[in-house]
Amino acid sequence: MADRPYFALAAAQVRSQASYRVSFWLDMAGNLVVLSADLIAMLIMFRVTDDLGGFTRPQVLLMFAVTAVAFSVADLAVGNIERIRVYVRTGTLDTVLVRPLGVLGQLLAVDFSIRRLSRIVYAAVILAVALHLAHVAWTVPKALLLLIAIVSGALFFASLFVATATVAFWWIESGELGNIVTYGGRDFTSYPMSIYGAWFRRLFGFVLGLGFISYYPALALLGQPDPVGLPAWTGWVAPLAGPLAAAVAALIWRTGVRHYRSTGS
Repeated sequence: MADRPYFALAAAQVRSQASYRVSFWLDMAGNLVVLSADLIAMLIMFRVTDDLGGFTRPQVLLMFAVTAVAFSVADLAVGNIERIRVYVRTGTLDTVLVRPLGVLGQLLAVDFSIRRLSRIVYAAVILAVALHLAHVAWTVPKALLLLIAIVSGALFFASLFVATATVAFWWIESGELGNIVTYGGRDFTSYPMSIYGAWFRRLFGFVLGLGFISYYPALALLGQPDPVGLPAWTGWVAPLAGPLAAAVAALIWRTGVRHYRSTGS
């Protein structure tokens, strides 16, 4: 089985992390702090207003939750690719390149952090609460859309992680750029696009495609019209953004690896 070496590397990381039990569980709990802070910030906004961009608290909470689950899955799977700038700077990447395994698969496996699993569980609970409060009129197509939207959103965020991390092949100190796009993208998609200015919405929502992660799928689930003006079927085709982003990220990654030059250290 071709994927067996990667699973073996990831499993070794899990065993290593779990061997320090107190540290492991503290880290698991600590991973919830950021998500909790973001959730509290969103709820505080509704202490001073009844709606955001024309949407109620349960509706915004649904968008927030879809984003939270998708981002948490991506962060667990590929979030550690951010460390590639350390490998490039120290020359450690050279040892990865000479092994008869895929470069990206190795980098993801050797730094796999199971501690981030707690974020997925927490985000899933928020999603369950949001779906209950939003009173979604469930149908089989809507149930499938929710599942596909989460998978597509995770793929989209994973693509952002990989694409922005690849910049390290040319610019080693590119970490903040990656954080702006990935974590900034998460914050952008946690709220309705209608709260943003027109140019900001066009750039991040449509050009970068962030609006298709949770906003439009949530509109389709809720049966709500789009204040921005796009047709109702947009939410049903929005998950196509995930595979498209993955194709672009794969191209950027392959280009970066081909142009990598050893540090000589």
